[in-house]
Amino acid sequence: MSQDPSTSTPSMPESDLVEGRVRRLGDWAVGRSRGADFAVSRRCRHQLADLSEGSVDAEGCLVCPWHQSRYDVRTGAMVAGPRGFLGYHGPTPGYTQLVLTYGRWLRLRVGRVVRAAGRVRVE
Repeated sequence: MSQDPSTSTPSMPESDLVEGRVRRLGDWAVGRSRGADFAVSRRCRHQLADLSEGSVDAEGCLVCPWHQSRYDVRTGAMVAGPRGFLGYHGPTPGYTQLVLTYGRWLRLRVGRVVRAAGRVRVE
């Protein structure tokens, strides 16, 4: 990642934006899902994991690397709650529903990915 000299905005090479992969770009988790670029804020609504270390699943959702909360990258809404809490990884039925409920209202910020001169930045 480097600064785009014309805007002082973090940018990265277009070649880093690969289908199904997520990258960190400043305050954003950036990637490609189902052929479309996306940028969402980096912090999971569950326990603030860095979503740029997550993955994109077969349904095109961004998956948190800690407890597998899933996000719609177009809206920033949580579509599936966490599978664990702190260091525990497993079922948490009531807790998962609670987090899912507020995760639908407390959405991730959604940015717009801009490609120009072989570079990618978020607006």
